[in-house]
Amino acid sequence: MSTLTAPALRTPRRAWLTDLPVLLVAVVWGASYLAAKGITTTHTVIAVLVLRFGLVLPVLVLAGWRRLRALRAAQWQGAGVLGLILGGIFLLETYGVVHTSATNAGLIISLTMIFTPLAEAALLRRAPSRAFLAAAGLSVLGVVLLTQGGGFTAPSLGDLLILLAALARTVHVLAMSRIRAVQDADSLSLTTVQLGTAVLLFALLAAAGTGDSPWSAAADFGPREWAGLVFLSVFCTLFAFFVQMWAVRETSPSRVSLLLGTEPLWAAAVGIALGGERLGALGLVGAALVLAGTAWGRRAA
Repeated sequence: MSTLTAPALRTPRRAWLTDLPVLLVAVVWGASYLAAKGITTTHTVIAVLVLRFGLVLPVLVLAGWRRLRALRAAQWQGAGVLGLILGGIFLLETYGVVHTSATNAGLIISLTMIFTPLAEAALLRRAPSRAFLAAAGLSVLGVVLLTQGGGFTAPSLGDLLILLAALARTVHVLAMSRIRAVQDADSLSLTTVQLGTAVLLFALLAAAGTGDSPWSAAADFGPREWAGLVFLSVFCTLFAFFVQMWAVRETSPSRVSLLLGTEPLWAAAVGIALGGERLGALGLVGAALVLAGTAWGRRAA
């Protein structure tokens, strides 16, 4: 019988102390779709994005000012490219959630877990395993059923935008792995430059007259809208980022990824329980298939 050392005895407790904050990030991310839907209209998408990320960007800059100054020109450029992609992701997601349910948005975006390994396999010219292809097929079938509502109809504009956002997330992940300049960059600095680039993009769109200005949108906000904005800014952005940075150092990236992979489950739970959304029998089957397929695909990949 092997002898357990003191660190080994403390491992389960330590794992829980690390896992709980990461799981909380998955919960708040799942709730973010309903929160964004509650404070955003077609005319205020750009304004809400400027406010959401403009509130937290100064905190990130102050927290990592020295490391930001140490970035090389190539790292700034690479992070800027990633920031433009990230800005596109948030635009697609936010416009998408305005035109579909929070439940659908959270489940469809989880297809990133399927798209990314497929795209990576294509780039490497390596055939995915049969198990992964089966999981991908199950997920796609689930999305088809999820978007049908009471019968077989064309998916909504919001569903299609969220699907494009999932593809854009895949492009972002692949770009991060292929832009060599950013691979050795400090994670806080990298995220700050990306968010700064995205905010600049949103500000330029706002200045061009794309929807309401951030100032007019903020002036129209009541307590409920400000609470939603603070939730998106502080918890879904600032808190989530710092927890991820801390957790990856305390545990492993794969464990963090596994816990964050529960995001679509929480999105569905929050949308149904708090948002009063109803999927119908067909939608429930589709939701179950999406969750099962993405979980299976994550293990198979």
